[in-house]
Amino acid sequence: MKTVKIELRRWTPAILIMTVIFIASSTPGNDIPGFGGWDTIVKKGAHMAGYALLAMTYLHALSISAKTNRLVFIIAILLAALYAATDEFHQSFTPGRHPSIGDVGIDALGALIGTAIWARIKAPARN
Repeated sequence: MKTVKIELRRWTPAILIMTVIFIASSTPGNDIPGFGGWDTIVKKGAHMAGYALLAMTYLHALSISAKTNRLVFIIAILLAALYAATDEFHQSFTPGRHPSIGDVGIDALGALIGTAIWARIKAPARN
């Protein structure tokens, strides 16, 4: 049986992003700034960007070789979506906040975009 070596230092960026998301979700609804007509775009864009970064940090942690296979991409997206779901549950305990399955979908889409960016950046150059 093949063993997998887990390097905890590779998980540090993911833990930092998860901490930032947790702190942001702990902010009471009344303390969140509004952005006028841009409010939905800014807030949903922030969701997507945060979870794109989270998925990328998961890929960093899970990639133990120069070539990342499809399963690792799927795991990174699923981990990000799972964290999004737990984050929405966490928001249900924050005053003025409420959980949203739609936000989980937006977060998962952000994770998908993040993995696509990672794949594009890490792709070998073509001549």
